[in-house]
Amino acid sequence: MMIRIRSRDGLERVSIENPNITISQLKTLIQNQLQIPIHNQTLSTNQNLLLAKSPPDLLQFTDMSNPNTPLSSLNISHGSIIFLAYEGQRTIAGPAVHPAGSFGRKMTMDDLIAKQMRVTRQENPHCDSVSFDRDCANAFQHYVSETLAFAVKRGGLMYGTVSEEGKVEVNFIYELPQQGTEDILLLLRDSDEEKLVEAIAAGLGMRRVGFIFTQSITQDNKDYTLSNREVLQAAELHAESGLKEWVTAVVKLDVNEDGGADVHFEAFQMSDMCIRLFKEGWFETEIREDADPKLSIMKKDVVVGSKDVKEVDNDFFLVVVKILDHLVCFTSKSFAFLSYCLCLCFLILFFFFFFFFIYICARV
Repeated sequence: MMIRIRSRDGLERVSIENPNITISQLKTLIQNQLQIPIHNQTLSTNQNLLLAKSPPDLLQFTDMSNPNTPLSSLNISHGSIIFLAYEGQRTIAGPAVHPAGSFGRKMTMDDLIAKQMRVTRQENPHCDSVSFDRDCANAFQHYVSETLAFAVKRGGLMYGTVSEEGKVEVNFIYELPQQGTEDILLLLRDSDEEKLVEAIAAGLGMRRVGFIFTQSITQDNKDYTLSNREVLQAAELHAESGLKEWVTAVVKLDVNEDGGADVHFEAFQMSDMCIRLFKEGWFETEIREDADPKLSIMKKDVVVGSKDVKEVDNDFFLVVVKILDHLVCFTSKSFAFLSYCLCLCFLILFFFFFFFFIYICARV
């Protein structure tokens, strides 16, 4: 708890650990922290105390004269101002001065970065392109289009390969447990299940390469590419992956010129600056209901252009990625692994029914 003390010397602060202290204990703290002897102190909640000219004038202010009165009884709490008159002289330490610039200590680039964070657009992505297997992409969008009618959001983790040239291929999508609404996608992640998916992908020579999600039809009327919630979710998964070629894909329903509806895929990378800001905790993760969805809120000012701001347009964090398509052609190694998985499943089912049959016979 902090109490502000106003005296002839200006406004000073006294730190209090126990808010239930008495006036006598407060005077002791003032003596220890402001170096004013207890017997010289006159305290009051009345600012006219500072206009007193003589000792008899000070005697008129009696609201804090009883040393045993608790501060709480005077409605004094954190941030309250108490007025102080005292006799004698004292030396007040001024603010510490740290010279810098041409007439003092030189500022390095690290010093400048520590004082400001500049947000700029990133022109080029780390991946050359992202190619979707046609059947994989169609299966994902078909369920959202035909069953969900784009009424709620849905997402999944993309698995595939990354070439040395930075080309990403997406061969299957793992749709993990989730709950979607018109504006929010909640991923109910199961670490054991994800490890199983990772093992299957590794056996097929693949790895996790990105995140894909749909926007609901109500979002089509909003003036943004990705909402602030979507930026946070995409940045979190990108940062978690540690893959510089990581891709974030968006599937939306667009109305064409003829009044029909077209399913549209877009692909992005979250910029390096976005991932850095997320890792260093600059983003406000609690989003108010009345917040503008096209703006991400920062905990501290960042520099955009020439202005210090706390609200950044989400488009500053998006780097467009070229989209291609392909058909998966499994190698003999992949077929061998799939055959192994199928045989294992059949064996498990066989033994399950065998022991179940033995159990039923024994009961009869």
